[in-house]
Amino acid sequence: MAQTTDAPAPDAAPPGRSRLGQWNSAVTSYYLLLGATLLLLVIGLVMVLSSSSVESLADGGSPYAVFLSQAQFALIGLPLMWLASRVKPTTYQRFAWPLLGAGVVLQLLVFTPLGRSKGGNTGWIYLPGFSAQPSEALKLALAVWLGMILVRKQPLFDDWKHAAIPALPIAAGTVGLVLLGRDLGTAMIMLILVAGALFVAGVPMRIFAGAGLLAGVAVAVMAIGSDNRTARILNHFSGDCDEAAGCYQTKHGLQAMATGGWGGLGLGASREKWSYLPEAHNDFIFAIIGEELGLIGTLLVLALFGVLAFAMIRIIARHRDPFAQIVTGAVAAWIIGQALVNMGVVIGLVPVIGVPLPLVSAGGSALITTLVALGVVLSFARTEPGAAEALAGRPSVVRRSLAVIGRTRA
Repeated sequence: MAQTTDAPAPDAAPPGRSRLGQWNSAVTSYYLLLGATLLLLVIGLVMVLSSSSVESLADGGSPYAVFLSQAQFALIGLPLMWLASRVKPTTYQRFAWPLLGAGVVLQLLVFTPLGRSKGGNTGWIYLPGFSAQPSEALKLALAVWLGMILVRKQPLFDDWKHAAIPALPIAAGTVGLVLLGRDLGTAMIMLILVAGALFVAGVPMRIFAGAGLLAGVAVAVMAIGSDNRTARILNHFSGDCDEAAGCYQTKHGLQAMATGGWGGLGLGASREKWSYLPEAHNDFIFAIIGEELGLIGTLLVLALFGVLAFAMIRIIARHRDPFAQIVTGAVAAWIIGQALVNMGVVIGLVPVIGVPLPLVSAGGSALITTLVALGVVLSFARTEPGAAEALAGRPSVVRRSLAVIGRTRA
């Protein structure tokens, strides 16, 4: 008669630890955030290569030119993200004012001889062999600063002056600097960032609603003040806009999405990237994803941004430090809000604004800053209750790899 043993099945959960317990682990937020970020980055690199190769050849260069540039930015951003994830939250809080000051100074440089215009917006600084969009760094600096100042003001929110000052005037000033360069798209994303910070901080709804009304008025004034923007908005909502009336990019973006069907034409098989769809590797890369990878590809990207959102909401709900909660809320509103705006533009729900798809679109300043911002949030995930102990108890990737090699040789 065969003897029975009490050993658990190979795929059973360890004693005292259920599947639900694993999901509720203190490090779940950390690994969800890290995994979704890396997957979106990989998808972005692949799609940048696919969507930019034709234009790069047409310009007389290598088909890998834009991809190699984006890969270099990723190789810069990933170590910076790792470093940012190892910085203590208290350090970010301590240096909030210097970070904001540095961001403002960099943004002011666009109005000096170093500044350059691109697409009608004055938002770039150029040095020999180097260019950057300082408004991207200003987003992160503003998120950290809002976290610091709103934490200090939280006990005084019953008085509207403390709830609104200095958070709203300084936030309005930073957004105003971006608007001076006529970059309405980035300014709108910064307003969404501010809204996320105010909401998580628990600012009274009357202050929140008042700030939203003022922001809406400012955006409307900026839109009306530009004939190009006004025509673009009116044409978008007219219902009969054609390519000649300014809907060329939207029409070809929708054609790309429609052509892809369920499974797409196949990686690299896009037709719109053959000089039909402007900014195919940048603002409209989501259309190329839809064309080449189909509905399945677009839903995968949408799901990964959903994982990012879930992980950051989980950090806000579980973290005990209000500074970490507010900064995470600001970063979540920025990245997820920008992703939704970009996708809305591509599928025709929103007029063409000109904001990239975070982690996916080509662009060095946006990619590096987004990775650093997610590194800051990873730092908060590492300091969730119980997370530090759980991470410290797990062997590093290098140690696990060496252990596997040792067992294989044995």
